[in-house]
Amino acid sequence: MDKVWLKQYPPGIPAEIDIDEYASVRDVVDEAERQYATRPAFSCMGKSITFAELDTLSGAFAGYLQSAGCKKGSRVALMMPNVLQYPVCLFGTLRAGCTVVNVNPLYTARELEHQLVDSGAEVIVVVENFARTVQEVIGRTKVRNAIVTSIGELLGFKGLIVDFVLRRVKKMIPSWSLPGSVRLSSTLDEGRKHKLAAVEIGHDDIAFLQYTGGTTGVAKGAMLLHRNIIANLLQARAWVKPFLGDQRHVIITPLPLYHIFSLTANCLVFMTLGGENVLIPNPRDIPGLVKEMAKYKFTAITGVNTLFNALLNNPEFAKLDFSSLKLVLGGGMAVQKVVAERWKDITGVPLIEAYGLTETSPAATINPLNLAAYNGTIGLPIPSTEVILRDDSGQAVPIGERGEICIRGPQVMAGYWQRPEETAQVIDKEGWFATGDIGVMDSAGFITIVDRKKDMILVSGFNVYPNEIEGVVVMHPGVLECAAVGVPDPKSGEAVKLYVVLREVHVTAEDIVSHCRRHLTGYKVPREVEFRTELPKSNVGKILRRELRDEARKKTA
Repeated sequence: MDKVWLKQYPPGIPAEIDIDEYASVRDVVDEAERQYATRPAFSCMGKSITFAELDTLSGAFAGYLQSAGCKKGSRVALMMPNVLQYPVCLFGTLRAGCTVVNVNPLYTARELEHQLVDSGAEVIVVVENFARTVQEVIGRTKVRNAIVTSIGELLGFKGLIVDFVLRRVKKMIPSWSLPGSVRLSSTLDEGRKHKLAAVEIGHDDIAFLQYTGGTTGVAKGAMLLHRNIIANLLQARAWVKPFLGDQRHVIITPLPLYHIFSLTANCLVFMTLGGENVLIPNPRDIPGLVKEMAKYKFTAITGVNTLFNALLNNPEFAKLDFSSLKLVLGGGMAVQKVVAERWKDITGVPLIEAYGLTETSPAATINPLNLAAYNGTIGLPIPSTEVILRDDSGQAVPIGERGEICIRGPQVMAGYWQRPEETAQVIDKEGWFATGDIGVMDSAGFITIVDRKKDMILVSGFNVYPNEIEGVVVMHPGVLECAAVGVPDPKSGEAVKLYVVLREVHVTAEDIVSHCRRHLTGYKVPREVEFRTELPKSNVGKILRRELRDEARKKTA
């Protein structure tokens, strides 16, 4: 393969990385905690924990897991927003030799039950705000140990105030009952009594079951091995390190760490650089986010287009001190030109677009950090990464022609958990992962996404699969059939539009939306519902979503 993109690499970036630099993610953590012991590693709501404190706390949690009977490979579900407990439990789980199952805390009971059952998770750590959802499903899962924490649990005296306000004043904690559950603080006390047993962890062990959708709409666990995660953090670190310098870095982390982009780019990469992650529990509170950013001379921030746009539209944002800012990385969804240009005008720093998928741990391509201005591309393949574009017959297309983006590299997942047939549909025998995105590569190696082969909808960086939405909608007794498609949205990039054919005429759009809210996370709920007497179908009766999507987009053009 002629890797034309290598000629565009800025100075200091290698063509290849060496994944043997670390034997496991645990080694990455151990090295950082030794090397940067006295530095703050994570901060949240004004409270920081150093790398040394993280070592102590995560070691205690690991000790508890082992004392509670967790073995190598046992799955531990983490259901938390960005709070200090997350990295403690994350690294504790990995140090115990267990596998992390990241769970979106906003999941409905239906979504949570599927993920817990499919993963076979034995332990779940949940913030009490979401414990009621766990209560609804735990009896139908293999979870035998529920650990409950609160937003303020690791915040010291301030945490007592935070928890009092959330529980008593704002009444934001729904009542819950999980018989036999334990508080996180109790697990840490218990774990300190146990010496951590040595567990051999290698490249081929599963570090994360990171759930993502698919063409079937059923969430599947991407098996991200220790080698995959090590590879991607080394690839991303090699890309950014020449531009960051050797000073201590502070990265603003508004995207949830349970999302693979934030997990790798913020949590892991900046940990190896001795950086401080400033955790934002609620990034939707833009005034609160800006107020928090004002407290730090931050050097980096990652996010999605919707977040950057919301910041730009906050009048206080432009007043922040951007003198230390060096790296702004946008991923998860397309960065819009108008947002990138406004960002550069206000901050003086370019908004660099990257591209990746859960299945690639996630980074696959990134624009050079010395990019002078927005270029509309997703950048170049990163070190040790190959990209080809293929036509429908599987043949590589010439430079400048459209084709499905296919990726090969050490960051590509091992496959989908317990789904060999679906794995074979996306990873061929030569190790090429078919992304479902249609792109064009220019003569310099820069790639531009022009279409999507799959019917997937991308809402603010989160994958939404039409089959899942349609499966929920047809549960409504008044619905005969339906189709969900993505339509352009100025805020979220895309939004869900639903076409419905009714059995009964008295069903309203509000009825359909209310039904969806009971069974789907908020970002999956249709923004618009249109009723039809029939839906376009192929000669074998398959609903033609593409026709509906094209029709909807013409109306919004």
